[in-house]
Amino acid sequence: MESARLLDALNPAQRDAVTAPDGHYLVLAGAGSGKTRVLTHRIAFLTEVERVPPWGILAVTFTNKAAAEMRGRIETLLARAVRGMMVGTFHGIAHRLLRQHWREAGLPETFQILDADDQQRLVKRTIQGLGLDESRFPPRQATWYINAAKDEGRRPDACDPGYSPVDRAFVDIYRAYEEACRRGGLVDFAELLLRAHELFLTNAPLLEHYRARFRHVLVDEFQDTNTIQYAWVRLLAGDTARAFIVGDDDQSIYGWRGARVENMQRFLADFPGAVTLKLEQNYRSTGHILKAANAIIQRNGGRLGKSLWTDAGDGAPIELFAAHNAEEEARFVVERIRAVIAEGGARADCAILYRSNAQSRLFEEQLIQHDIPYRVYGGLRFFDRAEIKDALAYLRLVASRHDDAAFERAVNTPARGIGERTLDQVRRRARADQTSLWDAACAELAGDALAARAKSALRGFVDLIEALDAGTRDATLAIRFERAIERSGLKAYYEADSKGLAESRVENLDELINVASRFVLTQEDVDAGLTELTAFLAHAALEAGEAEGEAWEDCVQLMTLHSAKGLEFPQVFLVGLEEGLFPNARSVDEPGRLEEERRLAYVGITRARQRLTISWAEARRIHGQEQLCAPSRFLGELPPEVLIEVRPRAGVSRPAAFGRDATAWLAARGLGRGAPADEALPYRLGQQVRHGILGEGVVLAMEGAGAHLRVQVRFAEHGAKWLVAGYAKLEPV
Repeated sequence: MESARLLDALNPAQRDAVTAPDGHYLVLAGAGSGKTRVLTHRIAFLTEVERVPPWGILAVTFTNKAAAEMRGRIETLLARAVRGMMVGTFHGIAHRLLRQHWREAGLPETFQILDADDQQRLVKRTIQGLGLDESRFPPRQATWYINAAKDEGRRPDACDPGYSPVDRAFVDIYRAYEEACRRGGLVDFAELLLRAHELFLTNAPLLEHYRARFRHVLVDEFQDTNTIQYAWVRLLAGDTARAFIVGDDDQSIYGWRGARVENMQRFLADFPGAVTLKLEQNYRSTGHILKAANAIIQRNGGRLGKSLWTDAGDGAPIELFAAHNAEEEARFVVERIRAVIAEGGARADCAILYRSNAQSRLFEEQLIQHDIPYRVYGGLRFFDRAEIKDALAYLRLVASRHDDAAFERAVNTPARGIGERTLDQVRRRARADQTSLWDAACAELAGDALAARAKSALRGFVDLIEALDAGTRDATLAIRFERAIERSGLKAYYEADSKGLAESRVENLDELINVASRFVLTQEDVDAGLTELTAFLAHAALEAGEAEGEAWEDCVQLMTLHSAKGLEFPQVFLVGLEEGLFPNARSVDEPGRLEEERRLAYVGITRARQRLTISWAEARRIHGQEQLCAPSRFLGELPPEVLIEVRPRAGVSRPAAFGRDATAWLAARGLGRGAPADEALPYRLGQQVRHGILGEGVVLAMEGAGAHLRVQVRFAEHGAKWLVAGYAKLEPV
């Protein structure tokens, strides 16, 4: 194969990267700029033109799908199967190395890999074996602690618990868990990478063997590497291999699970003479979409720096819709999707992207109402989510004590000291008496067969259900759910969930309260003799899964922004652009979080190919109560010249002068474009302030102007509050 055949389809920047002479390279590849093409053509160029043997190349990526696609493209370019070349994920390659060198790694030859569920079960048994209280040291939180430590390359002895008794307990759990894995010949996912790194650190001859073999190390999605992955690449490359990494610091959105965007900067420092090459020509999106993405991301500091462009023209302006409330936002988006379908477009061309998966609920309702098939990509439908099923189980048991499935789900979620032996005794009693688990539990409580501790735990659960029934019978449905979630301990249980999932699961529980607050008992329900609670539970059971399409069907795509990375759609609806929602409220005062939220906005915008619609709601239900919202600061960072405002059922509004109107509209809400507008306000977003009664807090949002300016502040002890600035007398801290 002549080199021309490899290069003809490439643009000048891509060609420079593919044919770069011997050395280390960081390829800064913007969204839609053809990074996979560059990576695969580079590998083909090395083998065909530079005559590098296939076994001298190591290519690493993050998913099995991406690895398979990479290998397939390489073989297509070379028109033959590639033998000897190591192409795979970090975990897959680490596993292969450990299988080949199990003895040097200190593992049994038949070691087994623990999946996430098995790992958590083992952690739970470890906690029980140490005699620790699971309510204080939840297995999910302990599992996260262990995996996070391994991702940072730390064994138990290297973990510094300081003076914290909780952290000391987690270190003890980590140490005991490691011993359990050693005895059982078990390896979890995080251990694969850490053990592979230690394999090279402790076996110099083996490291030299692989350094001599792999003369070229190529890594995709480098912005997503964590500490141990970077250390592994750095160690393996050494001073001899040539490193070729491809990534985009502007698309680093996984900091919450250990990714270190700073690894791209470290690469330039750790690999002498490393050269940065930029891929900035975008082949996916229109000019207006790219201008919006560039404008937002340039607000981040510490970037390596690039600006996307296209020669495909500006395309349609970005639509901006301000809804009166979240329900109107959902109706508007689905009306727009119906219009796309009416014009001959495919349902699968439309994607609804949101910050929190709890937001999917309103859109699911509207799509079901209009008989439009949809898929929740990378997640579960609302009523299929574990935390929702857990909460529903409590209310199902309140509605009917003889619901055995609800009893089984609720009785020990969260853990309340009711052991499996106790439950087996209750089950045997139920079978013997041919009665429900509830009646069997009550019978056991009346007898003497149960130990005092077991009886006390089971009594606590029975009393909880009775109290939820008697104490909330006359309350609204929303309050019944809110009290069940709080008193059962579900909210605290999920707040202690694995990092990255806790926030989402608690938001889903909050959204369940919102769904309950909107529920209306129909005349048909009344005629059928249903109460508000039993009607809602029937609605939840019947609706779960309804209208969701199969993977192969033409259906609307719903997904979080994190799930959307790597995908693209002709029509994208980016919804919920409100302060406290997107950017997330916690991002305001956590270091680095606001910049990651901005990168998430950049990812969302660049998923759109031809049309992008951005929306926000002036009011949204939170804990079943309608609360006013302020537009996201990200809206104030969009160039007005790429926007048009739209209104439901009425098409475009004020298109000719929207640039001027948009500026006034945003400025009236404290969201001027740039520093001058921000400085004109008495407060700035993220500012620490003090209130005479409520104490210290952080400014989350502002709306209105002058005497009508309202400020939203999250207080340490009182939560988020809206205050009239003229009366609040907030003092800067």
